[in-house]
Parts: sequence; structure tokens; C-alpha cells
Amino acid sequence: MSDVLDASPYDALLLLSFGGPEGPDDVVPFLENVTRGRGIPTERLKEVGQHYFLFGGVSPINDQNRALLDALRKDFAEHGLDLPVYWGNRNWAPYLTDTLREMVADGRRRILVLATSAYASYSGCRQYRENLADSLAALEAEGLELPKIDKLRHYFNHEGFVEPMVDGVLQSLADLPEDVRAGAHIAFSTHSIPTASADTSGPVETHGEGGAYVEQHLEVAQLIADAVRERTGIDHPWQLVYQSRSGAPHIPWLEPDICDHLEERQAAGAPAVVIAPIGFVSDHMEVLYDLDTEASAKAEELGLPMRRSATVGDDPRFAAAVRDLVLERAAVQRGENVTPCALGTLGASHHLCPVGCCPARAPRPAAAGADSPYA
Repeated sequence: MSDVLDASPYDALLLLSFGGPEGPDDVVPFLENVTRGRGIPTERLKEVGQHYFLFGGVSPINDQNRALLDALRKDFAEHGLDLPVYWGNRNWAPYLTDTLREMVADGRRRILVLATSAYASYSGCRQYRENLADSLAALEAEGLELPKIDKLRHYFNHEGFVEPMVDGVLQSLADLPEDVRAGAHIAFSTHSIPTASADTSGPVETHGEGGAYVEQHLEVAQLIADAVRERTGIDHPWQLVYQSRSGAPHIPWLEPDICDHLEERQAAGAPAVVIAPIGFVSDHMEVLYDLDTEASAKAEELGLPMRRSATVGDDPRFAAAVRDLVLERAAVQRGENVTPCALGTLGASHHLCPVGCCPARAPRPAAAGADSPYA
């Protein structure tokens, strides 16, 4: 990259996230936003929202996004990158459409988007692009001048995303009792999705069993396991596992579930397990509840020593990685040659989502891709 921190032609970065309730009264309206169009009764949403009520009705994700915003702004300022950073959510305030309206009012016309999902999948990429298209359509209906929007590439194998997770696993291993530490297994955990969605994740050429979603997670797991071996001299057994399934029982989802995996590891004689939530950028509700509550209770029931390693969150190395991704994409947009940072064997992901990438069951317009109606 050039020593000159030039983000042109872009004039703003948008942090795009899922959103979450910030009080008990927000829980059901938030879940109504998440499940809109599925016809789920309010009483059922109250049942689903119980894990939020256990934490006072507050999801940690918004505070974590505020911390990431601060980290990004601090990093950009310290390195002389003059690029304002905004924040919008899919399902709760600050809502994406409102943020884009604010950006237009501020004169922003070329916007880069950082989604808080590192991997290819419908829910982790294309659905965000659909949300962007919906918001642009709303602004267009208001007669506003539409900005040009691009999305940063998937960053699952960027050093600034991987290295904090390596440190997290090392710290979790060190926290285990010494007599079980060397034999500990590592469970690399991510969000389960329907197998049909996994199989069609990523560009068409990657479609197949597990698609890009599974392939990318396996790559990150291997990178972390290799780094742990290099730094400790111990080759810990590991497996990619899944959590947070929410679909109908008759629809196949990626397995094994983390709690089932813990039972299998205990039955097989594993002395301890470290759970590494590599599929999540921060410690939001699905980490706090599904891992720190449910999986922790299962491990205690089994008498299996368990530690959960940290997510990336607002680690300065991740903020630096975002800066690198911004400069990389800006240089590509200006027609310059760049060498992207990408660990492992898969290489850097595409800058522009191609046609057929992570398709939806019912086609909808999606911005910031080759099939975008907003060129």
C-alpha cells in the first residue's frame, strides 16, 4: 500500500450491523423487525426473547459497535486517514435508512460499507446488500440524490482478524488447569445455517457441500490451530462446530451443535475444551447466551473443564485491518495494483459480489454487487 493514506474516491465508511434491543420494552419490537414477514405470533416472540430478558432485555451488540466505532475513528485519526465513520443497523436504531439519509444530508456520495460479518453467506452478506437496496429505494422515493455504495470484501483471513483470535485461544488454554491444558481440544464455533444456504454460499464456482461458508471457517480454524501449535509446541485436536440454530426441525442445518460436541468430547475422554467463537466479530447475545450460558452449563454438567476465548471486538489490530481494507479497496477503485493481505490458501475474497453469489430463496434487489440496480 502507498504511504499516502488516500481513501478517494470514497468520502465515508458505514459500519453496518444487525442491531439489538437496549431495554426490556425493545425486545419484542426488535424480534418483530428480525422476523418480519414470517407470521410469527407475539407470544412466540416473547418465548424466543427470554434469553434477552435474562440480560435485562439488553443486547451487548450496540455497545460493542459503539466501541468499534471509537476504535476505528481513533485508528483513522492516528494514521492520518481522513474518512468519517457512520453506523447503521438492520433491525434496530440507529436504522440503516436513517443513517444513509444522514450521510446524504452531510454530502456523502461515495460510501464504503463494513459489515460485521466476516464470511460469505446469505445472512452474512447478501441480506445486508438487500437491506442496502431497500434503503436506497426508500431514499429514492423521497427524491434524494443516491450515493454510490460499495462493500468491503470478506475479511475472515485478514491478519488483523485472525491474530486477535489466536491470542484469545492461547489465553484460554493458559487459563485451564495445568493438568488438562496440553490435552485440551479446541471447538471452533460459528452460527449454524441451513445446509442449503451453506451449499450455495459464495460465488457460483464455490457452491457445493458447505460452500464458501464452511470452507472459509475451516481455513480460519486451521490458521489458528497452526499458530497455536507454533507458539506452544502442542498440536491440539480441533473441530468446526455450530451454534444458535433457529430453524424448523425438519430443515437440515449445519452440525454438530456445540452442546452435542461437548458431550461427544467428554465421552471420548477429552480432558478439557476451549471454545473459540470464530464466526462472530464481537461478544453479542449469541455468544453470551449460547456459549457462556448454555454451553457453559453443559460443560459443567459433564464435569468437562471449558474456557471460551475472546472475539475480536474493538481490538486495535482489527481496526488497523479495516483501515487496510479501506485503502486496498480505494486503490483498486482508482485502478492501482495492490497486494491484499490474506493468510492461508484461499486468497483474498472478491471485491464485488458476482451474480449468483449467496442467492436468496426469493430473489430481491441487492446493492453493492454485480447485480445491483444501483450502479
